[in-house]
Amino acid sequence: MKYNQAYERVQQLKKFYKNLLWFGIVAVIITIRNFYRTGDFERSVFSGSIILTIWGIILAVKAVKLFVLNDKWENKILEDELKKTKTN
Repeated sequence: MKYNQAYERVQQLKKFYKNLLWFGIVAVIITIRNFYRTGDFERSVFSGSIILTIWGIILAVKAVKLFVLNDKWENKILEDELKKTKTN
């Protein structure tokens, strides 16, 4: 069972890093395109893109799920809840 969990985690991390790489590539392309349109680097970086904003939010949620709310966190909360029910 542990092998399957580890394999699944590696696959999730692999997908996350691929998405992060593609996000960076698309962000650079959009920034360069906006720079050539406006001629001003500050406006081209901070003008934003709705696609990048939504994509960034999705990546942030995935990162929290992968790195903060992982199996260790889940097991710790489960153990804490079990301890609470044992004392009552």
